[in-house]
Amino acid sequence: MGEDEAIVAYWESVRAKAKVGRLPVVLGPGALAAVPPPAFRFGDAPELADELLRLVLDGVKTATSTAQAELGPDDAAPAAGDLWIALDGAGHPRALLRTTDVVETAFRDVTPAFAEAEGEDDRSLESWRREHERYWRRVLGDDRFDEDMVVLCERFEVLDPA
Repeated sequence: MGEDEAIVAYWESVRAKAKVGRLPVVLGPGALAAVPPPAFRFGDAPELADELLRLVLDGVKTATSTAQAELGPDDAAPAAGDLWIALDGAGHPRALLRTTDVVETAFRDVTPAFAEAEGEDDRSLESWRREHERYWRRVLGDDRFDEDMVVLCERFEVLDPA
């Protein structure tokens, strides 16, 4: 089974937990129910994706952050209520997540509470800043990182761990 087929099969098995498409027997699945939500890996490497996903499934990681500069011109910013599928490092669907809150802030203004909710390293703001600066310099380039860049601080809930 290919990655896309696995995502569709996973979505079919969990969409009721998101309360999407609950009447397919009577009416057939609507467009919203038939099309899986976006699927993403955490991080930029398979090992990091697996490590961060483990934290999500263990209930330690309940938030994630995206630099606004990471979004392409056709990418929508995350919003409360969004559904998404978390993939492991190999691209297999492992959890259905729902965004509960998104706060837009400057990198320098990310709070200790948000850093703790991300659940990474020692969960301190200092380690969050160190590791996220390293990550964004790696994926965006040194010239696009600065402390004033906009960060989308997203909180989520796990609707289904696969």
